[in-house]
Amino acid sequence: MENIYAERIAALRQMMARKGWDAVVVSGSDPHASEYPSPRWKQVEWLTGFTGEAGDVVVTRDHAGLWTDSRYFIQAVNQLEGTGVELHKTRVPGAVLIPQWLSTNASTVALDGLCQSMGAVEEIREALASTHPDGDFRIVDVPDMLESLWQDRPQIPTTPIATLDVECFGGISRLDKISWLRKWMMLREVDKVLLTSLDEIAWLLNVRGNDIEYNPLVISYLLVSQDYVKWFVRKSTFMAPDPDTEDSFNELRMDEVEIEDYESVYFSLSESGSGTALFVDPSTLNYHISSYLNDSCPEVRLSFGTSPVILEKAVKTRSETDFLRQTYVDDGAAVERFLYWLEHEVADRGEVSEWEASQKLTSLRAEIPGYRGNSFENISAYGANAALPHYSTPEKGSAMIRPQSLYLTDSGGQYLTGTTDITRTVPMGECTPLEKEDYTLVLKGMIALSMAVFPRGTAGCQLDVLARNALWRTKRNFGHGTGHGIGYWLCVHEGPQDIRQNFNTQPLLPGMVTSNEPGIYREGRHGIRHENVVLCREAGVNEFGDWLEFETLTCCHIDTSAIITDLLDMQERAWLNAYNEKVYRTLSPFLTAEESAWLRNKTLPL
Repeated sequence: MENIYAERIAALRQMMARKGWDAVVVSGSDPHASEYPSPRWKQVEWLTGFTGEAGDVVVTRDHAGLWTDSRYFIQAVNQLEGTGVELHKTRVPGAVLIPQWLSTNASTVALDGLCQSMGAVEEIREALASTHPDGDFRIVDVPDMLESLWQDRPQIPTTPIATLDVECFGGISRLDKISWLRKWMMLREVDKVLLTSLDEIAWLLNVRGNDIEYNPLVISYLLVSQDYVKWFVRKSTFMAPDPDTEDSFNELRMDEVEIEDYESVYFSLSESGSGTALFVDPSTLNYHISSYLNDSCPEVRLSFGTSPVILEKAVKTRSETDFLRQTYVDDGAAVERFLYWLEHEVADRGEVSEWEASQKLTSLRAEIPGYRGNSFENISAYGANAALPHYSTPEKGSAMIRPQSLYLTDSGGQYLTGTTDITRTVPMGECTPLEKEDYTLVLKGMIALSMAVFPRGTAGCQLDVLARNALWRTKRNFGHGTGHGIGYWLCVHEGPQDIRQNFNTQPLLPGMVTSNEPGIYREGRHGIRHENVVLCREAGVNEFGDWLEFETLTCCHIDTSAIITDLLDMQERAWLNAYNEKVYRTLSPFLTAEESAWLRNKTLPL
């Protein structure tokens, strides 16, 4: 029987033949460069069956390829079987990325300009120009390219909108944020700023929605000038709004934010007078709007750069960090209750499915006041499944967790008072010597990064080696980054900071919240990841400089039963003992007597 995804690729090739296109690029993103798109824009999944969050597809007349990174290599091989789609590995030595591959395989490239950033298309243009110096190439912008093939394609979502009460839950008022942005515009000498990234808009306006699963975002654009703020959103009064959305709109209008229809952004841009300086971020501005500005608004002077909102929202306020500390206590107590439940259920019943465990963890989080859903899809992975860093737990046929080997749970919650992310690798019983050794070496890396003290101006890429050194010494490694920024009731992944080997020069600043999650993955055997979330904070000033350090926010014990104690030095043991003791003292008042006694035993010093 023909594979359904092979059939869809064949239909796309028929379209290509009719149009005269050599290649089609299908993006895994949406018109706002979102990491997690809504179902309408899960075009890669629809076309190929690949469900990973990071992946782009190129289809030519005789080749179809998926480009993705090491987090999804195993998953991609499994999901692409029978589709005719070949895996192209990125972030590995010798990798050939899409622009370079296209430059030697195509002259006419079609793409959905709504779902490709201006910057990404420019990279393709430059690559094609390098192999076609005579200019004999074309990039064709085809918005909603797959619309005619995707018969049951979902609509753009329209979920209710809420506003963030900063007086109760921390943060800065939208009027103060808008005032800050206008001052930045004056210094930059720009007349208008067009924001297209959904988390930047949500942060600036203090609005939240649910247009994208796990991400409290509203699909929209925002145009800010010195005279007005226009929010282009699909929640207008013409679409049967709910009462909460109307209340939110009224609150925004009181702060002089104009509510416009989503599609009218084009008309508003065209109204810009001659010589208007419009600031855009090419990494998030989609190519279709970029082309519209060039073709229909030639009098507008475009100013390019990185949006200032990215850095401003990454540095949490004192009120936000205060709330985050308590949020991680509440979240940690829920995770401890889950781990207690899991251990006893497996002992009593002999096995628990990955799916049941995932659902139980979500139900315990849902009991926390202020809970607004999970911050990403739970990763509930036992044994060999944990070797897939972004394993998706199936509802039916998931593996059974048994009283031996390792179980990995990576999860997080969205709360009115912050966003959480935590991974624990749990020894379910007897572990092999290799499992114990990997478990300990990964933990050494997490502890080393947790204890880091570093001068102001240090970037995450300069600290990444701390999390890898113990693994490198035994010639082991992991392919993903060590740390990512985390939002405040926003996206669980945010920039501009990260901790990884890529040369990101953004310094870590006091107030930034970042994950600390080294790991190791052995295909067909096991996967291990230890993840805490850390807050960058001041560590003092002396004659040698201004110093920073990390405060660990995550509050949940680290199981010591799989540790090879001799592999830990005295400092590492002291850190681990102090951390587990703090977890017990902090969380025991929120647990039952039985749970507290269990946690006491789990946190006894090495």
